[in-house]
Amino acid sequence: MGLTVIGFSAKAQSTSLAGGAQVAKTASVTTDDTKADEKAKAKEKAEAKADEKMAAKVAADPDTAWKPQRRVWGYTFGDFYYDAHSPAITVAQGKENNYYQVPTYRNAFQFRRLYLGYDYEITKKFKAEVLLATEPTANVNAASGTSIQSSDNLVDGKMAFWIKNFNIRVRDLWNGTDFVIGELSTPGFALNEPGTNAPTSLSEATWGYRSIERTITDFHKNNSYDVGAALQGTFDPATKNFGYVLMVSNNSTASLLSAANANSGFYKIFYGDLWGKFANNHLYADLYYHTARSAAATSAVGGQSNSMYKVFAAYLSKPFNLGVEAYTQTFENGVTDNGAVGATGAPKVVKNATVNGLSIWVRGAINPTWNYFAKYDSYNPYTDFTGTDSYSVNAGAAAYGAYDPYTKEHFATFGLDYNPTKNVHFMPNIWYIQYIDNASPSVTGYVPNNHTLVYRFTFFFTFGK
Repeated sequence: MGLTVIGFSAKAQSTSLAGGAQVAKTASVTTDDTKADEKAKAKEKAEAKADEKMAAKVAADPDTAWKPQRRVWGYTFGDFYYDAHSPAITVAQGKENNYYQVPTYRNAFQFRRLYLGYDYEITKKFKAEVLLATEPTANVNAASGTSIQSSDNLVDGKMAFWIKNFNIRVRDLWNGTDFVIGELSTPGFALNEPGTNAPTSLSEATWGYRSIERTITDFHKNNSYDVGAALQGTFDPATKNFGYVLMVSNNSTASLLSAANANSGFYKIFYGDLWGKFANNHLYADLYYHTARSAAATSAVGGQSNSMYKVFAAYLSKPFNLGVEAYTQTFENGVTDNGAVGATGAPKVVKNATVNGLSIWVRGAINPTWNYFAKYDSYNPYTDFTGTDSYSVNAGAAAYGAYDPYTKEHFATFGLDYNPTKNVHFMPNIWYIQYIDNASPSVTGYVPNNHTLVYRFTFFFTFGK
């Protein structure tokens, strides 16, 4: 019995000791878990602080969040056209339009513009722009003394790209103003550079249908691009509702002129433009001016120049958009009045020639996929023309596109725009231009009123932007 009692007593002590050890072991595990939780919380706090520091760094230095743009882009427009009526190929009317001396009843598929561009942001401060273009005309009538090789094509008649823009932009040379140098768009109508300090409210971008026809000053050969340098700025960098463009360039566009040509290094063209957006961006206004020397004085003709004043305004709303553009241009010593037609021995008088132009357009939406557009232009190449006199064009004015003091023009186009998806358009339209001779009907050489009428199905698509 004594041995039994001693055995039970020993077992009880062992059990008691084992239980104490288990309690100690549990306490130890609990302490380790608490330490692990504390470490995890400390790590989370450290990571949160790191995130806060990074956010502060991004706010202080936005370049850490900037991603450079590397973009290949392009657009194309053309038509299937049917020339229902044109003046005879022996009549020099409509020299500046796409269908000049195209024979009546001709019909064809035709590209009118192909662009291939590349935008490359070297850094956030510096951006390079490259634009290749080909813009063939419909003139393929060899009987008129011209052929397809006279357009933007190779000698074998194939389309060829040429350099239209090639420039570098310095963003925010000072706050709100970019500096651009190279071959670039002028402020006449063509600038449209979102994400920069250049305007996006000029006439071509606001009209929106370059694929149908040019703006009136573009149609009559004002420079849309040139080799030079420009300041493109905003007076209110935060909102970009008001701004300006100042530019100086060669007045040679993409041409490599001969050393004998005054524009190759003796004369420059100067541009100035003020633009603004008003009424919560429903009203656009633009004031434009350029001036350029064009020819040196000779014994017969004084020094020549051309200058232009232009105003553009547009009202934009959901039901419709309406635009008005008017300009006056002066060719100093641009024409010589040779006196009455048929007279002999009349003194020749050198005169300034003043051009007036007016353009009105409207466009709007019919439903989400169908839109409409219409445009009317009036053009008078010489407001002081004397109907019984004959005139010759002097070198400075002759160098400006295909300037002709004789022919007034009234242009109209209208059509529908089917836009099934972004950047794709199919546009049936009518293209019409009337020619009116400034000369009196009684004089020899008078050309009766005539016109060009073309029915077109235009296609237009953009890719890469």
